[in-house]
Amino acid sequence: MVVLWAMSAVGLLLVAPVVVLLASYVIRPARECMRYADDILDHGVGITVALEPVPALITTGELVAGVTSNAVAYVGALRSLVAASSRPSPQ
Repeated sequence: MVVLWAMSAVGLLLVAPVVVLLASYVIRPARECMRYADDILDHGVGITVALEPVPALITTGELVAGVTSNAVAYVGALRSLVAASSRPSPQ
């Protein structure tokens, strides 16, 4: 019975601290990985919020194309007016 108590004391005093020490070597990097994963999640949500207006760029591109064609037509009309006004008038 004394041997059982002695081995239990050895197990408690020597083995248990070693197990706790080894567990800390595993738990610390696991917690660090969890912090990194949380950081990635936070920034991923931030990117999602920043990318919400991207579909509006399609509409903006279509509107710019329409304005460009109208501006080209307007400039062409102005050129013809300027060219007509710069010609000498017949008297």
